[in-house]
Amino acid sequence: MKKIDTLLAEYGESHQTTFNKIVHYFCVPAIFFSLIGLLSLIPTGEVLEYFVPQAMASYAHVGSLVIILGLFYYLRLSFPLFTGMLLFSTLVLKGIHLLEMLNYAPIWVIMTSIFVLAWIAQFIGHNHEGKKPSFLKDIQFLMIGPAWTFSHLFKALGVKY
Repeated sequence: MKKIDTLLAEYGESHQTTFNKIVHYFCVPAIFFSLIGLLSLIPTGEVLEYFVPQAMASYAHVGSLVIILGLFYYLRLSFPLFTGMLLFSTLVLKGIHLLEMLNYAPIWVIMTSIFVLAWIAQFIGHNHEGKKPSFLKDIQFLMIGPAWTFSHLFKALGVKY
């Protein structure tokens, strides 16, 4: 069995009920989005902007660095899951940029609200399931959550990972 299969199976052990699965299908991407949004607010001066073309300067932030490091992790586990996370991460970065451009509310308020509400929902899902979140056993499962979500989408689409 491939390492990704083992990790996904172990993660799935605490995500068996339909309610908890649905909560995670929505909340895992929301937490990822909000976390990258919060990380995008960490000031880096103009250090990162020197390494990217001017058109991409607004994406040169700590959130993007975290995505790049995460993508190396996913690439090591599964190329299809890496590809899914690359596409999703691109949408996340575009979404954050769009929210910044709309200037509806401070980004930190929006992202903190999403982050807190999504984690509350996740803990409600785990309480319903009667099992602790996987990351309490192994911190690596914080990275497996998005892959687990994509694995279900890939199965529905008939994509092997």
